[in-house]
Amino acid sequence: MDLKEHIRHVPDFPKPGILFYDISTLLANGPAWHEALNRLTETLRTYKPDVLVGIESRGFLVAAPLADRLGTGFIMVRKRGKLPGEIIRHSYDLEYGQDVVEIQADAITPGQRVVVLDDLLATGGTMSAAVTLLEKVGANVVAIGCLIELTFLGGRQRLNVPVHTLLSYDS
Repeated sequence: MDLKEHIRHVPDFPKPGILFYDISTLLANGPAWHEALNRLTETLRTYKPDVLVGIESRGFLVAAPLADRLGTGFIMVRKRGKLPGEIIRHSYDLEYGQDVVEIQADAITPGQRVVVLDDLLATGGTMSAAVTLLEKVGANVVAIGCLIELTFLGGRQRLNVPVHTLLSYDS
C-alpha cells in the first residue's frame, strides 16, 4: 500500500508559503492507518523499548496505539503548562524566539529504553529538544519514529539516535 496516497497536502497552511502534510486523511482510512501502525510496530520492536514517548499533540496519536501494540507504557512530552504535578522543562530556540517542552518529573525511571514518536520530522528542533529533555531525566533514548520526514529540511542531522520514518518528501 502506498501510504503517500493517504496524506493530504494543504498549501499555505498555517501561513503563506508553507505546504502542510495533513495526516488526518491517513487517520480516517482504517486500512491505511492500520498498515502505518503495522510498519512502525515492526521497525520499532527491534529496539525493545520500555516506554514510548509522544510529542504533543499529533505524536500522541502515533505513540499511544504503538505502545499498546508493543506492550509498553506511553508518556507525554507536552508544551508549557499542560502537565500537573512536578515537571521538568527544557527551553529551546526556534527560528524566531523560544519554546519549551515539559515532562512530569516521575514519568521516566532512569535507564529506561525510550522510543520517541511524532507525526512529522521537519527541522528537528522540537524532536531534538524532546530527546534532550528525556536524557535530562535519565532516559536512554534508543530511537525516533515518525510517520513523515521532510528530508530537505535536514532535521535528521540534528539527532544523535536512529531515526525511522515511513514516508519522506524531498521538496
